[in-house]
Amino acid sequence: MPRKRTPIAVAEITGQTLEHPSRFADRVEPTAQALGGPPDSLSEAERIAWLELAGDMPWLVKSDRHLVELASRLMVRTTQPDCPLGVFTQMRLCLGSMGATPTDRTRVEWNMDDDIDPASEFLN
Repeated sequence: MPRKRTPIAVAEITGQTLEHPSRFADRVEPTAQALGGPPDSLSEAERIAWLELAGDMPWLVKSDRHLVELASRLMVRTTQPDCPLGVFTQMRLCLGSMGATPTDRTRVEWNMDDDIDPASEFLN
């Protein structure tokens, strides 16, 4: 069974791109659109939960919308007095999938610098 491909960000940090440049020459990191606002199908409380989750985890992107919607619904459900314990378990799984727990946050590859200057690689 072949080994998993090392992400470019990890390869740059560990120096693999310098040691084996041909392995990473044709690699392109996928790009994604921003998460955006909450969908119309959410209630007002769920929209507030969406905005809170989006603010807490700015690395979420458009492809995460369904997971954030589910987490928003679960977040509101956990505030109800008759909430079953399984809802809390599902909420924890959603948070882990989004990189919101301390352990999972270490796996998030996110660049806070959104303004990438294409000339910086030649000038710096």
